Amino acid sequence: MPSLFQVIILGIVEGITEFLPISSTGHLMLASAAFHLQQSEFLKSFEIIIQLGAILAVVVLYWKKLWNFELIKRLIVAFIPTGILGLLFYKIIKHYLLGNTTVVLCSLFIGGLLLIIFERWHKNQPTLTEELSTISYRDCLIIGLFQSVAMIPGVSRSAATIVGGLILGYNRKQIVEFSFLLAVPTMLAATGLDLVKNIHSFSGGQMSNLIVGFVVSFVVAIAAIKWLLGFIKNHTFTWFGVYRVAIAVAFFLIIK
Repeated sequence: MPSLFQVIILGIVEGITEFLPISSTGHLMLASAAFHLQQSEFLKSFEIIIQLGAILAVVVLYWKKLWNFELIKRLIVAFIPTGILGLLFYKIIKHYLLGNTTVVLCSLFIGGLLLIIFERWHKNQPTLTEELSTISYRDCLIIGLFQSVAMIPGVSRSAATIVGGLILGYNRKQIVEFSFLLAVPTMLAATGLDLVKNIHSFSGGQMSNLIVGFVVSFVVAIAAIKWLLGFIKNHTFTWFGVYRVAIAVAFFLIIK
């Protein structure tokens, strides 16, 4: 079981990376590997459940938008692909993909290259400026399909949804905020499913770790969200792609 210091560090990692296009799950797994933590069933659950703290940050910052019924309907439609596929492949994802460092490093590396290539192609593409609550249901479903690819650890849920939205022509601020909001039903479902299946097996000390990780990720995620919204005003996601490639190569060399 991770120590209190390790739990705090993992909470910080989660809060920073949840909404950046660099994969929070992948970074949590790499941080756990750096701490030489055994990939136990509890650690896998911990890496899923503390994401709720980051999701609460979205609820706090976007409370008013979450009362918009038209937007809620669109988020539900966008969530459907991940909801269905997540239920179908839950056991495979948790038992074979989560904790698999090779899968994470390959996903980070390939995703980083694709992000760099995509930004070079997308640089001069026109963008739409619709309100989030008027995005078509067809586009919501397509964005949801992109998000479902992120069930593979290391892909990055935010990267997948953002790229999907940019391909459809939406502007950066718009699709980034939609990605934030889509994280709410997605991560609530993922965390809820894991809690239902595993909460009976958590000890008192493990529950304390979950609470600390939750609180730390919540506080850090608020700062990360505000930073990202400022960053995208004048920057593309190219440097995130470069970072993904660099960290994948660095960890591969260290592990090997």
